[in-house]
Amino acid sequence: MGKARQRAPKLTSVVTVRPAPGDRSRALVAFGTVVVPAAIGRNGRTVRKREGDGATPITAIKLLSGFVRGDRLRLPPTTLPMRRIRPDMLWCDQPGDANYNRLVRRPLRSSHETMRRPDGLYDICLVLDWNISDRRRNRGSAIFFHLIRPGYEPTAGCIAVSLPDMRRLIPYLRAGSVVRVL
Repeated sequence: MGKARQRAPKLTSVVTVRPAPGDRSRALVAFGTVVVPAAIGRNGRTVRKREGDGATPITAIKLLSGFVRGDRLRLPPTTLPMRRIRPDMLWCDQPGDANYNRLVRRPLRSSHETMRRPDGLYDICLVLDWNISDRRRNRGSAIFFHLIRPGYEPTAGCIAVSLPDMRRLIPYLRAGSVVRVL
């Protein structure tokens, strides 16, 4: 008998993020019939996202692309455009900087996120189109879909899931998939 053919995953157009009962910084991420636990902003969700407010924006956000720490892990197959994280990659989160909410390279004097984090949160980091295509100062930056801290600790406004759950999800994603935060 020959090898069984493995069916390619069906790409999903919508990932839903619903608040979990009892904790404003917890959520449930649903794609297809799969539901996984997640962490969101330490201050829950908001319709009026501001830089540094610690909240996850309530909106439908397109997925643009992603980053991976290729020196630490391998991704499952995905059609999502992914870039390998280099040591000099930063994400500017200083509202007054011309590079606000953009990928930049070291050195940068302005406030920023380091993409190659020692804690592994960005080992897989998906970029959501929050304040990127239509960028405005102080509206919030670096709203990513990334890996979780131990104990599902809250994020600064991002959406975070475990590495096994991200590995389950990523084959179904493509550029343009929508992450809907309810």
